[in-house]
Amino acid sequence: MTTHALPSGSDGANTLQSLNHLKAETTTRPTIRLHIWLESQGELYFGIGRAQLLYNIQSYGSIKKAAQNMGMSYRAAWGKIQQSEQALGVKLVEHRGAKREGVRLTREGEEIADMFLAWFTAVERCALSSADSIFPFQVTGFEQADI
Repeated sequence: MTTHALPSGSDGANTLQSLNHLKAETTTRPTIRLHIWLESQGELYFGIGRAQLLYNIQSYGSIKKAAQNMGMSYRAAWGKIQQSEQALGVKLVEHRGAKREGVRLTREGEEIADMFLAWFTAVERCALSSADSIFPFQVTGFEQADI
């Protein structure tokens, strides 16, 4: 890893030295927030929002209820599902039987949501580890913030 000289503060002290007091004085821990997604040819391929939508569909058995839970319209949710299905080349949701019986994730829908969440978690762990070695204060992951 390349190290770069840190800019000096207005008093001429090295910024890192002036931040060292934060380690002892910080009572709250900042939270790492990551916005990562996969793109293909400039178009969204899959992201955390799509994974959350799929998990909500699995929980509620309904695109409409999943969309409401996420504060979006049915049309927006259905459009996101269709866009991802087209990009991935697989169906992500299917009807349980008759239309009134709701929907469920396909095997591929479950797998892509789980794979994305595993990747996201790995990236977050790496970001937390890097933050611990770079910043003079501790940070927390998003899921740990409420603990």
